Amino acid sequence: MPLPRRPILLNAFDMNTPSHLTHGLWRHPRDRATDYKRLPYWLDLARTLERGLFDGLFLADVTGVYDVWGGSPEAALRHGIQVPINDPAVLVSAMASVTRHLGFGITATIAAEAPHAFARRMSTLDHLSEGRIGWNIVTGFLDSSARAQGAAAATGHDRRYDLADEFMTLVYRLWEESWDDDAVIADRARGIYADPARVRAIRHAGEGWRLDAVHPCEPSPQRTPLLFQAGASARGTAFAARHAEVVFVPNQGLAATAAVVRKLRAALAEAGRDADAVRFVTTLLVVTGPTETEAHARYEEYRRYAQPEAGLVQFSSAIGHDLSRHGLDDAIGGGSADAIQSSVASLKRPGGAQLTPRALLAQMPLGARHAPVVGTPAQIADTIEAWVTGAGIDGFNLVRTVSPEGLEHFVDLVVPELQRRGLHKRAYAQGSWREKIFGPGRARLPSSHTGVRRRTSASP
Repeated sequence: MPLPRRPILLNAFDMNTPSHLTHGLWRHPRDRATDYKRLPYWLDLARTLERGLFDGLFLADVTGVYDVWGGSPEAALRHGIQVPINDPAVLVSAMASVTRHLGFGITATIAAEAPHAFARRMSTLDHLSEGRIGWNIVTGFLDSSARAQGAAAATGHDRRYDLADEFMTLVYRLWEESWDDDAVIADRARGIYADPARVRAIRHAGEGWRLDAVHPCEPSPQRTPLLFQAGASARGTAFAARHAEVVFVPNQGLAATAAVVRKLRAALAEAGRDADAVRFVTTLLVVTGPTETEAHARYEEYRRYAQPEAGLVQFSSAIGHDLSRHGLDDAIGGGSADAIQSSVASLKRPGGAQLTPRALLAQMPLGARHAPVVGTPAQIADTIEAWVTGAGIDGFNLVRTVSPEGLEHFVDLVVPELQRRGLHKRAYAQGSWREKIFGPGRARLPSSHTGVRRRTSASP
């Protein structure tokens, strides 16, 4: 089997909350996820990931609660389904201070952000981490999040992406256009820090935002953070093809995921971007051990603490349809056109059959709708190699299991096997996060990217 042309990307997939996706595992006696409120928990995690030469810690986020199930947040609160949840961006400075290479991907919802303040926060973190910040661009689908921002409900699916395009235009201009690279002089003798002639205000009057302001931060190592996005709908695919540098592809099985990657590559070409301009990653849920017997024993132990029914509560919000109204063997039918379209599409089975809640529960043995890969390091590496060669996947977001031991097992057992096969790096490349992924000298957006094209056409 041929090896990939470059090492795989590895991110830990986590959230600043006791229960991210594998619901119920916070109850395991060795799990430390309830320490999410304490910095030592996150500092230890960052050190472990850097020891394993992980590319990044990808931090998911939501700004609402899952209240579609039963029309109430009661079930989400009872089971701790991504609530309580703290701000992921606040963690980054501390973790960056105890690492040298690990990247930090922060999820931020456009509907919940003011462009000027958001651009400032990301530039600040890019400075403090010396160029190791990424942004997962999400448009927001929860009505509860929209109500928290003063709206009656979330904006319609395609309209959210229209507004997201405008938001991107604005933050690109703040990051890329407001300050010239040589604007900062820092001339102590003359007492001049920045040349005003090389700094300009960004003026914007659009449907979603109005702005007349200078970006408050001098240019950071990357200027624009490394851009992540997950969009499987037609509108989301068009958005990803235009903006994303790393695309999260839903894990729908090897063949179906390969088809999504092909579709995204075609969209890239239509958008005029190079085929190598984007990396594709999918989720992977791993339970491993030194032997097959130990790996499966650990998996069965984890299963005793998992709460698949909590996964149904989260899935109700993902599809915008209250599953509490269904019996276990009732066909679910369709979801909302304004919910997560990859989740809605997954309700349909071959031949037009519809999923039932019982079938969904069977897909959630560890509380998440991710099929666990259980086995020895060699067996896990076989699976990873099959995804890379068979689906065109460049890397993986590893879903949290029992924390921190799940990642420690992967670092200590699987990483050496991947390195032996030439699938994982043996040392970090130098430079910013973008350079580590795309190569030296590429700390900033390439000239072909829409963010830079906008800067060129808008500059005086």
